[in-house]
Amino acid sequence: MRKLLFGLIGLLVISTLSSCGYNTMVELDENVKAKWAQVENAYQRRADLIPNLVNTVKGAAEFEQETLTQVVEARAKATSIQVDADNLTPEAVAQFQQAQGALSQSLGRLLATVEAYPDIKANQNFLQLQAQLEGTENRISVERRAFIEATQQYNATVRKFPNNITAGIFGFKQKGSFTAEAGADQAPEVQF
Repeated sequence: MRKLLFGLIGLLVISTLSSCGYNTMVELDENVKAKWAQVENAYQRRADLIPNLVNTVKGAAEFEQETLTQVVEARAKATSIQVDADNLTPEAVAQFQQAQGALSQSLGRLLATVEAYPDIKANQNFLQLQAQLEGTENRISVERRAFIEATQQYNATVRKFPNNITAGIFGFKQKGSFTAEAGADQAPEVQF
């Protein structure tokens, strides 16, 4: 009789966990991790393209060495920051975003500086790499958006009642997400 009672209690607990969103939280957590992996994949593609871009630009003997050095250093820093998908805290995501933002800025300076070098702009390798880089930046944007949406859905589920009780018991915590970079709310100044 005691085994039957424990069996019924166990069945009740399992069905309660399912109805309190435990399984949903597990699924959403795994979705966030998968989306984060795609974000990292897109950023890694960009990091892989940069050495080829830098080497192509290096071919112009008088090109500004300082600009190339900044790009290489920013790439090294950006690729050294690894964020564990199980630990997507707001701080960890912000640190990752900051390093990637610095790399984006140095790449922007490189491409702006190249404008003064017609030989580089006419180089087919450079043009192909530039097109691949532009495509990669679009992929990064798409993957970041998918990650933000997955994180938003997960965080909302973890915070809703009665899921917040289940989340607290089993350690489901809110995850960090990307935020707009400082100054993104202001239009850039264009001068002719």
